[in-house]
Amino acid sequence: MAAMTMTEQILARHAQKDYVKPGENIWVNIDVLMTHDVCGPGTIGIFKQEFGPQAKVWDKEKVVIIPDHYIFTEDKLANRNVDILRSFAQEQNLPYFYDVGSDRYKGVCHIALPEEGHTRPGEILLGTDSHTCTAGAFGEFASGIGNTDAGFVMGTGKLWLKVPPTMRFVFTGNLPSYLMAKDLILSVIGDIGCDGATYRAMEFVGDAVFALNIEERMTLCNMVIEAGGKNGIIPPDALTLDYVKRRNTSGKSFEPVYPQNGATVMMEKVYDVSKLEPVIARPHSPDNRANVSQIKGEKLDRAYIGSCTGGKLTDFRAAAAILENRQVRIDTFVVPATTEVAKGLKTEKIGSRSLEEIFLAAGAKIGQASCAACLGGPMDTFGRLNAPLRCISTTNRNFPGRMGHKQAQVFLASPLTVAASAVKGEISDPRDFVI
Repeated sequence: MAAMTMTEQILARHAQKDYVKPGENIWVNIDVLMTHDVCGPGTIGIFKQEFGPQAKVWDKEKVVIIPDHYIFTEDKLANRNVDILRSFAQEQNLPYFYDVGSDRYKGVCHIALPEEGHTRPGEILLGTDSHTCTAGAFGEFASGIGNTDAGFVMGTGKLWLKVPPTMRFVFTGNLPSYLMAKDLILSVIGDIGCDGATYRAMEFVGDAVFALNIEERMTLCNMVIEAGGKNGIIPPDALTLDYVKRRNTSGKSFEPVYPQNGATVMMEKVYDVSKLEPVIARPHSPDNRANVSQIKGEKLDRAYIGSCTGGKLTDFRAAAAILENRQVRIDTFVVPATTEVAKGLKTEKIGSRSLEEIFLAAGAKIGQASCAACLGGPMDTFGRLNAPLRCISTTNRNFPGRMGHKQAQVFLASPLTVAASAVKGEISDPRDFVI
């Protein structure tokens, strides 16, 4: 039998087939369905419309609901969305509802999912958010779907999918201290464009990938959708399995898959990370790439460190290494992705001071765990761009209006580059700092 890529192996297993090939349409069984406060009400509405007002979800153990986008707001419509989730979770007796305002509240869904043990190698995880692909860092097929598909999955546990071809990206060499996973993925997107991986699997391998910690691998997979990717995936190794086993409190079994020799990929691109520079994406597209050294000195109004892409402890350790014993010159916002990360800001230290103390001493403002300004949202969302400012951000999209004001300019960069730029008040190269 012909060899298959990781993505093909997972889809074949979940279709109960021995073999699948790119372009083939198949029914697959779903392991986890996630929804949140933006798309959850629409998904629930479709589910009830198609399966009946008294219908039960196909498996309450496999439905995860995480409000995270429009939560710390007085906006009544946003509050109503959470009320709908709350009512549905109670009606269905769902054990995995992480309600805002409760002790169970987590924060950004893509970081909360692995923290709470819902990401496992070899599985299929679908979610009503395009950045669900983040979970590919755990060696699973993870992809965003629309409300209609999610409503169908909620009732049946199945979905009709087309098998994507695989693009392989190999990162070799030793990663310099001034580079992060954000620089790697922005380099890829800059090379292939925002449509360069449309409905394709993006597989990441190589010594430099396996040298990354789990959070950095999540950053790589998180932004494959910015190239149009159907999913991103990284082979699980001992680091992956250790993380998953520690978080898998439910004790669910899982079966990893690994690359097979001879599997066909549509393209392979190799990067030597030792030769890369810090990268930035200029307005208004993630593929509008430039080396930071090319646009150093451009003035900024704001810096933002947070989101599913840039709000993890690894991101904050990097930023704090720059900000320690320095002052920011522009408004700088620090927003942890989850409540667990927020606790880490208080306990993780550089020298004798916690990360939180370093940020506050530098003049940064710290927000509550959530998506916050990443998607703009209601006018009272923390850190939202309410004026046509120039902001450098660790987030994943810089389309017009993405963080609020339609005329705002958003530059995407790594936490190191964002922190360096916050100190100087202009786009700055982290290589100019001792880190």
